[in-house]
Amino acid sequence: MHSNRLNVVRMNPIIDVKVILGSTRQSRFSEKPGAWMLKELAKNPGIKAELLDLRDHELPFFDEAETPSYKKQPYANSAVVKWTAKIKEADAFIIIAPEYNHGYPAVLKNALDYAYQEWNNKPVGFVSYGSAMGARSVEQLRQIAVELQMAPIRNALHMPYDVVMAAGAGKSEGEIFGAYGERAQGLITQLSWWAQALKAARDKTVA
Repeated sequence: MHSNRLNVVRMNPIIDVKVILGSTRQSRFSEKPGAWMLKELAKNPGIKAELLDLRDHELPFFDEAETPSYKKQPYANSAVVKWTAKIKEADAFIIIAPEYNHGYPAVLKNALDYAYQEWNNKPVGFVSYGSAMGARSVEQLRQIAVELQMAPIRNALHMPYDVVMAAGAGKSEGEIFGAYGERAQGLITQLSWWAQALKAARDKTVA
């Protein structure tokens, strides 16, 4: 006599990934890898992705009396409220990180500084370009991510200045980023693993 068994399939929750454009300057390149990464993320059915353009979040230079980690009340500035709400709803981040003068753009650092708890216990990956393929920008951003209690993942995409030149010459998205597709999916796979694990841990803590 055989008993019927109920096979319970445990579905992983949808992961909300925010792709942050780390530059706001005119004629910036960052929006091209940002749009491309959205398409790469869309190939993964367990991911919901959204682009966060810092041009749409005109944050003042940080001048609050209390730091985000110690504030007792939310900041009143409407742009800050909008920004931190987007960071709070995310499970993971991909930062498009150009390198300016051996470092990251000031506008990106300011955006990072306006939140704290909203970043905590969430993974972040980096797509960089520029001098030294953006490696110095990413190295510094990894240190900041740790201070924000984030989990910077190992995999990253580092692109030489040739990709910027190719975009300026009017090359297609496939010509510019075609060689990076496999590495992009490797980054996304690792980011998703960490996002799932940390989301489960955060949900358990709240419960």
